[in-house]
Amino acid sequence: MEDRFKSALRALYERIGLSGQQSYIVDQIITLLIIAVVILIIWKVSSIVFEKILPRRFGEKGNIWIGALSQTGFLRYAAGLVPAFIAYFIIPLAGNEHLRDIAGRMVMAFISIISAHLATVFLDVIRLIYQNSTGERAKKMPIKGYFQFIKIFLYIIGGILVITSMMKVSPLGILSGVGALSAVLMLIFKDLILGFVAGTQLASNDMVRIDDEIEMPKFNANGKVIDITLQSVVVRNWDMTISTIPIYSLLTDSFRNWRGVDDGPGWRIKRAIYIDMDSVYFLPQDEIANLAQIPLLSEQIRLKLDEINAHNKEKSIPPGSFTLERRLTNLGVFRLYIELYIKSLSILAPNTPFVVRHNAPSEKGLPLELYLYCSDKSWLDHERVQADIFDHLFAIIKEFGLRVYQSPSGADIRLLGDKISGAGQSTLPPSTPT
Repeated sequence: MEDRFKSALRALYERIGLSGQQSYIVDQIITLLIIAVVILIIWKVSSIVFEKILPRRFGEKGNIWIGALSQTGFLRYAAGLVPAFIAYFIIPLAGNEHLRDIAGRMVMAFISIISAHLATVFLDVIRLIYQNSTGERAKKMPIKGYFQFIKIFLYIIGGILVITSMMKVSPLGILSGVGALSAVLMLIFKDLILGFVAGTQLASNDMVRIDDEIEMPKFNANGKVIDITLQSVVVRNWDMTISTIPIYSLLTDSFRNWRGVDDGPGWRIKRAIYIDMDSVYFLPQDEIANLAQIPLLSEQIRLKLDEINAHNKEKSIPPGSFTLERRLTNLGVFRLYIELYIKSLSILAPNTPFVVRHNAPSEKGLPLELYLYCSDKSWLDHERVQADIFDHLFAIIKEFGLRVYQSPSGADIRLLGDKISGAGQSTLPPSTPT
């Protein structure tokens, strides 16, 4: 059959008027075209099998591996590897030895490239399955950086195989040359090695996870970690900008991780109201009676007065001895009101400290500080609760006869100037001409 086909071709070449050399060249071109068409058909068939039939056949059963292989493009690259192997075995059908040698080298180089890329894509498949199946563990121990480090070596191995395929040399010879250049390679891949070591330490010590909220002013980073790679930690800041931090900087420089807030009992509120110290005084009886009308304070003021009267009676302190007897102050009652008000809101995290305290007075007044932990761990709700508390305290502080310290504003200075200028004018009526 083959001889009859060749005889028919020779007869066709003679009719066309081709010489022996020309006929040989045409034979090679026809052979290569046939091989190319066969490979193209095989590639199309393998693409249909790998990209359509396999996902439909196994994807319906919820196979996470088939889904991950399809999502990462592994099946598409695997479909290209099948015709490459077939081409390697049918290339010897070409008659020209030199042509077979060149084509064989090119096919082997292509197989090396595709195989190395398939190996790296398979790492993406494993990472995707790891993230989807482990959930919080994947955030706690991200493996993307490790896989990126492995990918570099896979690409290096693939490059070595391509060179050995094209040049027909032993891989050991190239590897021995690479060993001699190890110092240069260490310098070139210094950042990669530092990133790998830093990523290992960060993961082993659980210092940073995906979705952690970190703050690093040196790199203008203040937001949520969205990715951890071999060389960097990517942070989406609260203003929606993106900051990239070299991963080894998280070991050499300081940064703040807010994860402890989420893991702890709640968000801390630590803020002070600055009291004008000239507004602090002992409460007279009428003001005590007025404050006792506040539902939160009525019972507590009664108990406090009983305690004070018992103390003064025990010490035999006569009434009116202002320097000796204990008395209620407007600031003390206000502190008591704050404590009762906060407890009535049911926002305190359990088993956490809560105190309303004085800090050291300064030129800005007396700081009356609230120190507590809010049980609501949502940042937005925490800010809302904190604002509501201080809105209420600033509005009600006047009921206790207290003033919040505030530096004079421009309006205050202008008002003072108007009063001074008005006081300097004569109060006599204008003189009349004679």
